[in-house]
Amino acid sequence: MSIRGSISHHLFKGNKLMKLVLRWFPYGDDSVTLKQIKQIPGVTGVATHLTRIPVGDVWSMDEINLVKDEINSYGLEMEVIESLNIHEDIKKGLPSRDMLIDNYIESMRNLAKAGVKCICYNFMPVMDWYRSNLYMPLSDGSSAMAYSHSEASKLTLEAITTSMINGANDFSLPGWEPERFSQMAEDIQFYQNVSSEEYFKNIKYFLDAVVPVAEEVDINFAVHPDDPPFPLFNLPKVVNSKESIDKYLNLNTSKRNGLTLCTGSLGAGIHNDVVDIAKTFTSEGKVHFVHLRNVKHTSETDFHESAHLSSEGDLDMLAIVKTLYENGFDGYIRPDHGRMIWDEVGRPGYGLYDRALGATYINGLWEAVNKLCK
Repeated sequence: MSIRGSISHHLFKGNKLMKLVLRWFPYGDDSVTLKQIKQIPGVTGVATHLTRIPVGDVWSMDEINLVKDEINSYGLEMEVIESLNIHEDIKKGLPSRDMLIDNYIESMRNLAKAGVKCICYNFMPVMDWYRSNLYMPLSDGSSAMAYSHSEASKLTLEAITTSMINGANDFSLPGWEPERFSQMAEDIQFYQNVSSEEYFKNIKYFLDAVVPVAEEVDINFAVHPDDPPFPLFNLPKVVNSKESIDKYLNLNTSKRNGLTLCTGSLGAGIHNDVVDIAKTFTSEGKVHFVHLRNVKHTSETDFHESAHLSSEGDLDMLAIVKTLYENGFDGYIRPDHGRMIWDEVGRPGYGLYDRALGATYINGLWEAVNKLCK
């Protein structure tokens, strides 16, 4: 069946709108400039993060406006924060969590005053994300981030942290801040005695505190899936399948408690039907942010990131975009991790060129689906 014939025309009344953004790191901590981002067709803003504020501290209006003013000066919006990170004591359910949640809520209120509409975050314990190879050579001469579960499972924590920092090209890596390293081993040991049920109780405690504030100040919360979806060091997995997403979102049923649909993180799990996941949670109004990227599996638990094009990986990007459109998605999309191409040097996954190609590809898919629906 053709795309035109397979789409229900009654779903569309005029053009569906989405906003295309690019992730950008402030304070001179990015090889990509706002001037360059502004020149990518269709990109309206950036998803950003105040990297110099320690996790758990309040994001002040002065600091927020400092970054926002710089972004706005290039004609770009700052409506998405990625990420307002959650302190480990909140995840552990320690007595200090109430003070830290109060700080988090104050930061939310300040961000809302600055016009932020969506906060992407994760609840992964200890490690935010991980790749066993930050620069895997590909056959076309580019390089991409890759993950081998068998290799990762053999590494010590020290070897993992060293490989991440050594491969960062002197840029910060979200979730891999050096000041956290001394605590990581102790944190991992702590979680060996925490059941999945206990951990989800801690998640619910957090959500029940912050989601009412999100409703009050008109901000959507969008949890990011575990990346990768495979367990390391016997740490709890939180969001790595359709079933776990459903469990997470039902901890607090407000529409504000939603999902960052990361096609690469979910697609890394060969068991996941990303199109079906997109359909299920977009139709419920729970997908607020989308990270679009492709992955190529070399085994059930090993993969490397690829160019965004469907033919370059294992995911059908047209089917994903079409499903988002069909089910009324009107949130934010960004091209996710790119390869390093054309001899570019930058933060792994976050160079300019391949993400700009990804943005153009996404624009093309969205325009095609939109026009075929008329």
